[in-house]
Amino acid sequence: MSHKIDDRLALLTHAAEASLVHWNLEGSKLDLIKYRENAVYKLTTADGVCYALRIHRPGYHEYAALLSELQWMSALSEFGVATPDVIKNINDELMTNVVIPETGEEVFVDLFGWVDGEPIGSVEEGVTMTPEQSYKIYYTIGEIAAQLHNQSSVWTLPEGFKRHAWDQEGLVGEMPFWGRFWELELLTPEQKAKIEEARAKAIEVLQSVEKSDQNYGLIHADFVPENLMKEGNKVRPIDFDDAGFGWYMFELATALYFIQKEAHFEDAKAALIKGYRSKRDLPDSELALLDLFLALRSFTYLGWIRSRQETQTAKELAGDLIDRAINQSNQFLTWAKNY
Repeated sequence: MSHKIDDRLALLTHAAEASLVHWNLEGSKLDLIKYRENAVYKLTTADGVCYALRIHRPGYHEYAALLSELQWMSALSEFGVATPDVIKNINDELMTNVVIPETGEEVFVDLFGWVDGEPIGSVEEGVTMTPEQSYKIYYTIGEIAAQLHNQSSVWTLPEGFKRHAWDQEGLVGEMPFWGRFWELELLTPEQKAKIEEARAKAIEVLQSVEKSDQNYGLIHADFVPENLMKEGNKVRPIDFDDAGFGWYMFELATALYFIQKEAHFEDAKAALIKGYRSKRDLPDSELALLDLFLALRSFTYLGWIRSRQETQTAKELAGDLIDRAINQSNQFLTWAKNY
């Protein structure tokens, strides 16, 4: 990790420590869990009670969007979808803001009940489990995705609710949510041409994909292995930071994206679909678009690298994410010939 990243993390950690007074948790121990979009810590009180504390990347989401994320999580919990409990501060607020003294930046901090268990895997290391375990886990993930979409399709949004959209503009428009992925400097001329070809075809295909309560609404949008916690046969999604409006198939594509090289992929894919269909309708016509949404997902990760090239994670993942995007683009373009 570079000194620049170390210094940045130190600033965020100081801000996290300063925020503890807002929950009367001064003196608690903070251990870093993850530092990607945000810095996430395991907070342990003097009495041994654990929480997850998250300090947001400055400028990524505005206050209204962050508050909306927490409102949706609470509504999902009421609907029966297990999400981390949001812990209000001493002023009965869902979120706290503090200022980093050294830079003057305002950052937002939130606190969640601790979720026991462990991630089902990681982007870097993959998902290691038996075919039987994989089938059970991905069947459950399918059920969770369906229940989440069931809630999304009937929920009346609170006044002022604001989240970004993983729609055509947000995915492949001139200014996608995670940036102009086709301009990633790390791409070779051949790779850039392939991504531009796939983007143009994706725009063309998306124009015929409708949006309705049946196939489009609020989605978690980050069902990657790190964000799916398992405890026994129970699975719980965490980290709703990327949640926004999008096609429900984008959700399923995200759940499958990083496990495509696993030996158990086909079983996991079948289980995910079967689990989803046990709780919600998924027409074959929607499922047939999977290659489209896998390609769209691959584009977003190139945008993610481009806007975060200074981070260690982006540097470590860049080669793999580019290879995956090229393979996904080829697969999509082959599929699109028969669409």
